[in-house]
Amino acid sequence: MNINFSNKKNTLFVDVNGELDHHNAKKVREKIDALFSQVGYKNISINLKGLNFMDSSGIGLIMGRYKLVNELGGKLFLTNVNPRVNKILEMSGIYKLVEVYETEEKVLEHL
Repeated sequence: MNINFSNKKNTLFVDVNGELDHHNAKKVREKIDALFSQVGYKNISINLKGLNFMDSSGIGLIMGRYKLVNELGGKLFLTNVNPRVNKILEMSGIYKLVEVYETEEKVLEHL
């Protein structure tokens, strides 16, 4: 699992690579939450391009970040969702809560 962060337009951009499962979801959550609270971001955008596996812990991570930003009046975005992960996200109903864009640039246009 590899995670990279960047900041643009008051939004924390998170690139997730590898597997997001019960082995590492807690660590990823803690890193995102620590950065989000330190800088005072309003939104989170998670790039799933490099994600090749996700289980229910990954769904929980996304749902928790949605709740976090929603309570502060922000939004959660997902980008570059690959077909395998897309199927899991569709079944979970997450698309009713978060906005999905093809690229980070599309998120920036929306902000």
